[in-house]
Amino acid sequence: MTETVAVTDPTALSTELAPGADNAADLPEVRFSNREMSWLNFNARVLALAEDRRQPLLERMKFLSIFASNLDEFYMVRVAGLKRRMEMGLTVRSPDGLSPREILALVSERSRELTARHARCFLTDIAPALAEEGIRILRWEHLDLAQQQELTEYFHSKIFPVLTPLAVDPAHPFPYISGLSLNLAVLVRDPDSDVDRFARVKVPNNVARFVVVRRTAEDAEFLPIEDLIAAHLSALFPGMEIVQHHLFRVTRNTDFEVDEDRDEDLLQALERELVRRRFGPAVRLEVADDIDDEVLTLLTSEIDVAAGEVVRVPGLLDLTALWQVYDVDRPALKERPFVPATHPRFADGESPKSVFATLREGDVLVHHPYESFATSVQRFIEQAAADPNVLAIKQTLYRTSGDSPIVDALIDAAEAGKQVMVLVEIKARFDEQANIRWARALERAGCHVVYGLVGLKTHCKTSLVVRQEGGSLRRYAHIGTGNYHPKTARLYEDLGLFTADERICADLTDLFNVLTGYSRQTEYRTLLVAPQGLRPGLLARIEREIENAKAGKPSHIQIKCNHLVDEILIDALYRASGAGVKVELMVRTFCTIKAGVPGLSENITVRSILGRFLEHSRIFYVANDGEPEYWIGSADLMHRNLDRRVEVLTQVTGANADQLRATLDLAFDPDTAAWELQGDDRWVRGGGAKSVDYQDVLLKRLAPRGE
Repeated sequence: MTETVAVTDPTALSTELAPGADNAADLPEVRFSNREMSWLNFNARVLALAEDRRQPLLERMKFLSIFASNLDEFYMVRVAGLKRRMEMGLTVRSPDGLSPREILALVSERSRELTARHARCFLTDIAPALAEEGIRILRWEHLDLAQQQELTEYFHSKIFPVLTPLAVDPAHPFPYISGLSLNLAVLVRDPDSDVDRFARVKVPNNVARFVVVRRTAEDAEFLPIEDLIAAHLSALFPGMEIVQHHLFRVTRNTDFEVDEDRDEDLLQALERELVRRRFGPAVRLEVADDIDDEVLTLLTSEIDVAAGEVVRVPGLLDLTALWQVYDVDRPALKERPFVPATHPRFADGESPKSVFATLREGDVLVHHPYESFATSVQRFIEQAAADPNVLAIKQTLYRTSGDSPIVDALIDAAEAGKQVMVLVEIKARFDEQANIRWARALERAGCHVVYGLVGLKTHCKTSLVVRQEGGSLRRYAHIGTGNYHPKTARLYEDLGLFTADERICADLTDLFNVLTGYSRQTEYRTLLVAPQGLRPGLLARIEREIENAKAGKPSHIQIKCNHLVDEILIDALYRASGAGVKVELMVRTFCTIKAGVPGLSENITVRSILGRFLEHSRIFYVANDGEPEYWIGSADLMHRNLDRRVEVLTQVTGANADQLRATLDLAFDPDTAAWELQGDDRWVRGGGAKSVDYQDVLLKRLAPRGE
């Protein structure tokens, strides 16, 4: 029998702030940077990696693709949110003092600047450098006659049958343009009437963007599929004269809300909203920079975008497709491959050890991707599924891969008769559809599937295994900073703690009862849990450092996270700086704190590390007067994480804490290459004379090199 549950009683989840948390009277009114501009500054740092000629060439191209994908999501969510607030007439200013209209104007100017820089980097730098290495993206006119004839045959056999030209006239309304699709705006002329007519041809998204023209061991040549279609428009409009054609692309608002209090079936409500999301209003129109003015006027009118929402792009549109070119077999133009290490505690020579026997000897901290996800997290769940002594597995899933060994193991466990409870967060943005599929597959296998708490996303990364050992039960747990996603575990830097500590396991048992039932528990023995206890727990530790500094005792705060925008915590860090506490922050993306400002944040430094892997772990350290505390977990310092999500931080102790100490020492070493935040909100590249590569050092320290 299966269960599908959406718990509807979050009444116990109000946030109570620690003493002094709202004491901001002594701080200047303008003390926060703009959130949207901080994100654009982050994406500018990504673009700088593409521009950095010290990087391997195909890695530089990869960063161009990442920049483009990031900017798409920024428009779909952040810019869309600003537009929605303006359309609703909301004039509430953000913490930096700007109105939605003012922010949108700044964002538009900055994103145009970055888009032009992005296109210029590809056209004038990376594309010519690739051509010198024999990797070319050609245009139709560059092909010789034999190549054109071969591709014409390919077009008629593989592309032409799936194309649908859509005319626009009194009998044919302007077609709906789906978000992020590539489209050709075509003007054709009737030779009898000499009248020009408009048509739209959608570039199919289920075929490769780049058609292979030629590929050898040394060379690879590609043709954009839109060029192939454009060269054969006469086949789509026989008897008509092709006057002109132009490529364009629309970005739409993909954010949405589900009324969880009204909808009895959260799954069905979300599925309805996913359909509606496809038809969100347009927030950006990208066009080729040579587009005809009359065609552009028609597009802006029919798609309903303002002139300020049109972005002219020189060269190719949608450079996210460059991932296809990255796949060419040219190892000399990429980062050296490596083989993730199996944590030494999980192996005896070449033989894997029982995870349960290992954890009875003590906790294990793994550091991905340097240490293997497959031989730690994945093996933990797989061994639990196969072990006849395991009675139950409880698991949270926020994101996972299309072919997930974690889900497969959970299904195997349920089919073997074990009690399996899985919380699948079906509101994980952009993974909603995939998570709905996983939820149904798990239900069919007999798992108890839960969607979590109404009004909250469950973002914590937790697993709990209950095992019969002799005459008693013993519990084993994993708490991580990253998703149970084997593919991103090879690209994202994350930490995970495995433990059999009875207090932590008891806390996780209680937390799972909150997630699946009507428990009102708000306090835990060892964990900091959002939304009720995480912010107060962090604030209490910051306040303790302030008191220690005032008393002349050792005080120090170090935080590594993805985002820092929570005003209450930022104010606490400002007060810590004013009390003389050394505050060191490593923030990858959103960051609205101001660093090194006289009278506000003299003792605060902020760094950002970008590189081969996406820095994703969250680490929180306080000196605590000689009894240091280290915490890791799923939460960033944002309102959504602290107020509207279930998040978990767990303390790391002993030798595992020493490992975190070494990692933080390296991250904050002045010789480690990093971007450093200035008092005027600029990010400056630093790293001292040695300019040590943080990720490269960890690779050499934790993972063997492989060919």
